[in-house]
Order: sequence, then structure tokens, then C-alpha cells
Amino acid sequence: MSGSGTLDERHALVTGAGSGIGTAIARALAAEGARVTLAGRRRAPLEALAAELGENAFVADGFDVTDPATIARGLDAARAGFGPVSILINNAGEAPSAPFEKTSLDMWSHVIGTDLTGVFHVTQAVLPDLKTHGEGARIINIASTAGLIGYAYVSAYCAAKHGVVGLTRALALELAKKGVTVNAVCPGFTDTPIIERSIAAIAEKTGRTREAALAEFTKSNPQGRLIQPREVASTVLWLASPGAASITGQAIAVAGGEVMAG
Repeated sequence: MSGSGTLDERHALVTGAGSGIGTAIARALAAEGARVTLAGRRRAPLEALAAELGENAFVADGFDVTDPATIARGLDAARAGFGPVSILINNAGEAPSAPFEKTSLDMWSHVIGTDLTGVFHVTQAVLPDLKTHGEGARIINIASTAGLIGYAYVSAYCAAKHGVVGLTRALALELAKKGVTVNAVCPGFTDTPIIERSIAAIAEKTGRTREAALAEFTKSNPQGRLIQPREVASTVLWLASPGAASITGQAIAVAGGEVMAG
């Protein structure tokens, strides 16, 4: 795939690329000509996606966003094939649920470490590449509407995603004169394996039908549906494009009208 897209020859790193939103983003970037490093901890889904995307995909498995050593190894291998990274997509994350009073310190630390500190680790590691590239370099953080409003029973996740939005805004100001834009995409409840597992768990614990359990997630969306991963990917693709050069420091909700800026 060459000479056919707006991102030809650009090297994009996508964390959490093995499923859901990460997979959709990787497909969208590759379709526009980007060379995509698929980063994640599990090799099998990354290899399956790489086989689909062809020569413009590189697998960085064992890539743990909480471990700077594995990040460094993955980046070194990716740069050897595709050169410096000019588009960074911080997508890796987890969202376990529990009432606040039953949220253990281990759970809290794990979620903050993965969803927030993981963004810190990967961004610091990639930043020299981005600053060298300059004009057109992109950092796009996949946050959540949980980074804009509150949700019950996911206090650690809400705290982490609010942190990602704050980090996005601070970095946007620091890097504005370097030509690097920094934005957050904030999906509402999205049709991913994580949500499917949550729906199944609710149905099992409460005896509700799958449809009734699904309604718990769609009721907050005025459109009455789950967001599709490709819709999030389309927003990311726009932010990565040359036409979004003046968009920085923004937290863009992809949520069917659930969250509206004042």
C-alpha cells in the first residue's frame, strides 16, 4: 500500500492494537498509507491483524505500557523497520468495575498504572521522534467520556481518564510551537469485547436478558446505541491528517450527544 493515502510513509504506533478500538484505528491508518506498529501484550491477535494489513504492519508483541524496558525494546525494533514514529496513538487501557469502597489499592494502582501512567511512559519514549519530525507529528490519546464526566462503579477508570485529558491539554501547550498536536478522543460506551464481557456479566449476575443488560449501556447515549469502533477510528484518522493541523489540546467526545461542550 503506497502512494494512495494522506498518511503515506508515516510511521504510526498504536498501543492496545490487538482488539476493539485499537484494531479499528490500525486498519484506518493503514488504509491511508501509514506504516503501523501494532503494539500489545498478546502476540496472536497482533499477528492476525498484521497478516490482514500486509507489509505496512509490524508486530511489537510483549509491549507492556507499564514497563519502560519492553516499550524501549518494541520501539527499537519498530524503528529498525519503519523509521522514527510520527503518529502516536495511546490506546491501551483497562476498565475493571467495583464500588469505590470495594476498590482495592491493587486495583486502583493497576488501572492508574495502565491507563494513565502507561500514556506517560509511551509518550516520553516516543517524544524525541515526534519533536524531530516536527510539523505534522501527532499524539492522539484514546480517553473516554469517563474523562469528561463521572460514572459510578469505575472510580479508578474515571480518575485515570480525567488524568489523560489533563495530560493531553498540558502537552498540547508544551508542544504547540514544535508542530506536534496533542488531542484526546473520548468515546462513549463502544461495541468492543470489553463491553460484551460486561453485558454478559450483568446478565449472569442479575438474570436479565442480554438486551436488558445492553440497555444499561445504551441508555446514556441519546442515539440509543453503542458507538462503533470504526467511528472512533474515523475521528483519529481526521486528527492524524494534515487538515487537522490547528486542532490541539482538545478532548473530542464520540458519544452520540451524551457529552456536549458548553
